[in-house]
Amino acid sequence: MTQRTPTKQKILNVLKKDHRCTMKEIMVYFTISEIAVRKQIHELEQRGFIRKISNKQDIGRPYYMYELTTKGHKTFPNQYEKLPLELLQDLEALQGTEMVDRLLKKRMEREASFFQDEIVTHDFDEKIAEVARLQDEKGYMVEYDQQADGSYEMKNFNCPILNIASSYNHICTHEKSMLQEIFPDSHVESHACITDGDHFCKWAITKPKSTE
Repeated sequence: MTQRTPTKQKILNVLKKDHRCTMKEIMVYFTISEIAVRKQIHELEQRGFIRKISNKQDIGRPYYMYELTTKGHKTFPNQYEKLPLELLQDLEALQGTEMVDRLLKKRMEREASFFQDEIVTHDFDEKIAEVARLQDEKGYMVEYDQQADGSYEMKNFNCPILNIASSYNHICTHEKSMLQEIFPDSHVESHACITDGDHFCKWAITKPKSTE
């Protein structure tokens, strides 16, 4: 979002505090005209930060209330990105690096189990497409290309857990192990990694000999 004006920020603050408000309730906090406030509300609504809810009445026209969307709530400070990393650092301080590695390995096992449950096909090409789809749904922004020899290059342009992976490269190692488990008859190699400063992570997954 572009820089918020004091009026826009105040509207967000009011809805954050009071949850859901009518126009009349919002205007209690302002000395400027209702037209001016409505203009700012409309812009926030257009940008997806607030939503308008219609409430029917037994008599008369419906009235509207306003509330923050998920995007609107995200404009306020949070520790979603910092907290998981800080918790891992606290665990390392209390129990040592081995415990952190065990915890991250447990995460990898859970992820691998998820993929195994979701992917029902044994066809190599279809399995590649399914892995890409599932990873894309997790926010990895995945693209994949088939090579002349039937193998695939899979790239993800976003790492949703980059803050953790940058400090604990176990994550990247476990990612390779997970892909190798999903494609047991293939050879999996990492050719680029966002945590190393690359623009994307790139995995090369060879075509199984049994399907050649």
